[in-house]
Amino acid sequence: MTDNGHDDEAGQLALMPQVARARAREAKQQAADRSKGPKPVDPAEVDPVARVLVDVPLAHLDRPFDYLVPTKLADSAVPGSRVKVRFAGQDVDGFVLARVDRSEHEGRLAPLRRSVSSEPVLSPQIAGLSATVAARYAGTRSDVLRLAVPARHATVEKEPSAPAPQPHVDLAAAVASWAPYAAGEEFVRKLADGAAPRRVWSAVPGQDWALALARAAAATYSSGRGALLCVPDHKDVARLDAALVSVLGPGHHVLLTADSGPAARYRAFLAVSRGAVRIVVGTRAAAFAPVHDLGLVALWDDGDDLYADQHAPYPHTREVLLLRAHEENAAALVGGFARTVEGEYLLRTGWAQELAAPRETVRAAAARVAITGATDREVERDPFARSARLPRTAFDAIRDGLGSGPVLLQTPRLGYVTSLACEQCRTPARCRACAGPLTVPAAHRPPTCRWCGQEESGWACAECGARGLRAPVLGDRRTAEEIGRAFPGVAVRTSSGDKVLSAVDAKPAIVVATPGAEPVADGGYPCVVLLDTWLMLSRTDLRTTEESLRRWLNAAAMARPAEKGGRVVVVGDSGEPVLQALLRWDPAGFARRELADRQSAHLPPASRLATVSGEAAAVASALQMLVLPDGAEVLGPVPVEPAPGRPVTDPEAEEAPVRAVVRVPRAAGAQLSRALVEMQGVRDAKKLPAVRVQVDPIGLG
Repeated sequence: MTDNGHDDEAGQLALMPQVARARAREAKQQAADRSKGPKPVDPAEVDPVARVLVDVPLAHLDRPFDYLVPTKLADSAVPGSRVKVRFAGQDVDGFVLARVDRSEHEGRLAPLRRSVSSEPVLSPQIAGLSATVAARYAGTRSDVLRLAVPARHATVEKEPSAPAPQPHVDLAAAVASWAPYAAGEEFVRKLADGAAPRRVWSAVPGQDWALALARAAAATYSSGRGALLCVPDHKDVARLDAALVSVLGPGHHVLLTADSGPAARYRAFLAVSRGAVRIVVGTRAAAFAPVHDLGLVALWDDGDDLYADQHAPYPHTREVLLLRAHEENAAALVGGFARTVEGEYLLRTGWAQELAAPRETVRAAAARVAITGATDREVERDPFARSARLPRTAFDAIRDGLGSGPVLLQTPRLGYVTSLACEQCRTPARCRACAGPLTVPAAHRPPTCRWCGQEESGWACAECGARGLRAPVLGDRRTAEEIGRAFPGVAVRTSSGDKVLSAVDAKPAIVVATPGAEPVADGGYPCVVLLDTWLMLSRTDLRTTEESLRRWLNAAAMARPAEKGGRVVVVGDSGEPVLQALLRWDPAGFARRELADRQSAHLPPASRLATVSGEAAAVASALQMLVLPDGAEVLGPVPVEPAPGRPVTDPEAEEAPVRAVVRVPRAAGAQLSRALVEMQGVRDAKKLPAVRVQVDPIGLG
């Protein structure tokens, strides 16, 4: 019998000298090729030089490089297309910015390696915008283009993009939808006439904002121009999508969101890039959509923190759209039920004009707002009106509201019991293993550490020795559980986290939702209750009061008008100025006062801020390299506060990170960004430890 294993082994041994000789010949040939230099290539007859922006995220290399276009790539390496080039000994991706007839480079140019695709996915407008955004946020164009141009999907790229059908715009309906606002009809007519008005819009409570935006886009569309509409999340995208279909019909717009999947996103992007569709709806991922003949950029609820991108260079959607409106001479609409300080600043500087309804129109559309414990009579009726989590006034309002429809309860915390404290001395309960905060994840679970996950069934207070625990902060699930016990037989639904309801019907029910996850009720809510307002105001952040009012107004706007029995009950301190602004429904007045306070304190938007964070030695070195403009101030460095749910110190880190804040007058903002870019370039060239640079961060705790 033949042993196949031994035969294979013998064969391999016999082949080894041949393999070695072949590899030696290959290595010798490669060495000879290197000594001879690169093989000459035949350049393209027309515009043989391509200016390529190479995908290298290093600040000192953030510029176009010239490459020779071989004849075989002359037709595919068009401006805006993707190519592969040789850079620093490696094949890297790049975009062709332009084709020119000669190069200013004196040496021999390296040829393009290959053309990835002949599809021009980078339009000249977006290429210019990427440079502007990179300069604004002290980043690199390659980082911006990663956000602007989605990844290629070869199969989708081969598909044709169906052109939009012939539009039929009801301009009279568009004008009528904006009639409640002073100068609203004029705004729509300017859009239809091809003008570029800029407005900061304070929406009337209860109005179908999605329908109003859709009709503004339709008016722009009637002038032969495109529109770009950005909203915070997928729930708002779905609502605006339905509104556009009702106004224009299907096929006139596409949806661009980061979570739509690679194929769907690239298909929608190509439809816009090829000019087949000129209306785009999306989240922050849509801000760079290459809309042809852009006529309108619109942003709904611009204070939402979802508009702040978490990827370098951390641009904000509002700033990107305003830059586009300026560079492409397009109309701009920044709106919401609340008004941000940045929106008020646009009005103060004259860049935009106000679009608001008369006071009597707002009062007629808004629900009746009341704060628990605001009067002595209410305190006499309910001694706990100012201390209970759900005072009697709120309880009665819920009961009355359930008689005619669903009731909304907004609670600011997600989870069950989000924090625990000693029942006797109120000392926060901490884990014995890592000193992390204790929480109760579910009704059947013992107290558990939020950091290390260890269960603390035998916990005892380190201060007084007591073993009882209390819950000063309750999450949405515990709130739903308790309210369900108080109203037996009533359906209780939750909307938060990964399970967000888009809408609820008009049947009586209790809806417990976290801010931003409130579902739309058919016909509006007869009652809205805002719980734990003290908790939202207890955050230590520059935008705490502004953000709190925005979230409360968004929830209160879902209530029915007062003439139809709509009520908003606020559980909080009636002396808080921000709650008084909610009571009066005065977001504009609050924004004016907040802007004045920011200006007196030299805080954004009256000034420009940049944070430099990283290891202490790296931050100190970066600050020494930074050539600051006149009037600059450096605050810190100080230790960085840990993110929620993380330990104070990271056991894997060598040292705790620190953060320094650089502040300059607003007029010196461009100089600060240039100085930060130069500093980053020097550090990259010297291969020094990286630091994180963020210009105008949305939060500064």
